[in-house]
Amino acid sequence: MVEYSQQLLLGLDECELVESPLLSCRVHSQVLEPLHFLAQRAASAGFVFKVASSYRSFERQLLIWNNKARGLRPVLNDAGEVIDLNRLSEREKVFAILRWSALPGASRHHWGTDIDVYGAAQLNPDYQLQLTVAETQGAGPFAEFHCWLSDELAQGNSDFFRPYVQDRGGIAPEPWHLSYAPLAMSFSGQLTPEILRAQLAQTELELKQTVLDNLDEIYQRFICVA
Repeated sequence: MVEYSQQLLLGLDECELVESPLLSCRVHSQVLEPLHFLAQRAASAGFVFKVASSYRSFERQLLIWNNKARGLRPVLNDAGEVIDLNRLSEREKVFAILRWSALPGASRHHWGTDIDVYGAAQLNPDYQLQLTVAETQGAGPFAEFHCWLSDELAQGNSDFFRPYVQDRGGIAPEPWHLSYAPLAMSFSGQLTPEILRAQLAQTELELKQTVLDNLDEIYQRFICVA
């Protein structure tokens, strides 16, 4: 098994990334070909395969986290409503943020193996993408695409899977989040609480002490994926 550096595991090294002009994203070099194949399969089924988010660096995830902790970006509850962080304890704030946003150093997007996708066929050009479950079901604009994607993954035509398709009490369901299993599972198996703790301890992270005090629980609920 290939052993990855801590820098790669934490989103601090971009040496394995490549650009996809076709999909306007950056992914791990080993993900490029299977991702293009999935996009071609979608095109054959009548969908315009789009990537909303791919690689995300540690610094980018840190900015997202800190802005949410400072109240500069909204933190939502399960109903999609904005939470008043001033009414929460520090522990409650940490777990509220984690419901929708990964801890810096623990985002699967750090590895270049994970992408957020949607199908853009017949989409109004003025539509503002939200990446909500409602968009993927019923009369949602991407419901048909996600129905096709579910069938495609179930048939074993791709090595991608949805790590957050079910609500296990950690990260909220994200049917749009795909992970390239052959590589992501290897990265996941090497990212330990000890590696993460060492990095966060030297990072200017909002709510840092509370995060560190609860890191073992955070790791089990929000980072480990069965």
